Amino acid sequence: MFSTTLPLPLLINRYHPLPSPSPTAPPRVTLRDDGTLLAKESLPPELVAELMPNHVAVIMDGHGRWAKPRGLAATEGHRAGVESLTRMVMLCCSWGIEVLTVFACSTENLARPKKEVDFFMRLFETTAKSSMECMQMKGIRVCVIGDLSKVPESLQRTVARVEDVTKDNKKLQLIVALNYGGKYDVVQACKRVAMKVKDGAVDVEDINESIIEKELETKCTEFPNPGLLIRTSGELRVSNFLLWQLAYTELYFSPKFWPDFGKDDFVDALRSFQHRQRRFGGRH
Repeated sequence: MFSTTLPLPLLINRYHPLPSPSPTAPPRVTLRDDGTLLAKESLPPELVAELMPNHVAVIMDGHGRWAKPRGLAATEGHRAGVESLTRMVMLCCSWGIEVLTVFACSTENLARPKKEVDFFMRLFETTAKSSMECMQMKGIRVCVIGDLSKVPESLQRTVARVEDVTKDNKKLQLIVALNYGGKYDVVQACKRVAMKVKDGAVDVEDINESIIEKELETKCTEFPNPGLLIRTSGELRVSNFLLWQLAYTELYFSPKFWPDFGKDDFVDALRSFQHRQRRFGGRH
């Protein structure tokens, strides 16, 4: 599930090994509107603008499995995933989607080999630093959710800087879940509500869904509950992601590994969403 998660127009050769990246040297970023990756995309005719979800969430899965048959290290799979995310971010900007939440690293992912975790954290940090200009230019606001107390302090500072620089952007809100878990999110929300009860700010009888939602990590957005969740790699589970927020989310599972998930795949997911009847527990 690891992925380098900030929007960078970094093209990846999918069939040949790439030079090993230096964790201390950020990937080179080119801002382009030349008809290729970053060009404005009109809404495909098979999609209806009025039926687009406000919030799309993505579990970007399959980086290592994409890399293995190509004779590449898992880290190269993470790097290749940048291309897919960049494309999706730009399509969301063009197609009127207001919030995109991506699962970059779960609380369970930190149990992976230390070498892989350390590489990912360094790469995430250098990528975040190098992409600030891109996000500012494109009007993308970045919010990072999760337990950042367990990530390197330098990364914490970088996250704070990126969030501050992009805080007034309105085109798209990109929420990156880093060291995040749905159970963690609910537990920390309950603790905050309990402290308010202890301090006399809230009565136990007044606790409701709204009060809890205001303490969840997704309180950073106007649209905390995704309309559509996409998971790649063929796995049919939500893996402890946004457990509260996904209560009535439409789920879409793609067999593609994340680095291979492209525009046509995104259109298929959105078209599936638009053909569903969303009843939210009621009858129509």
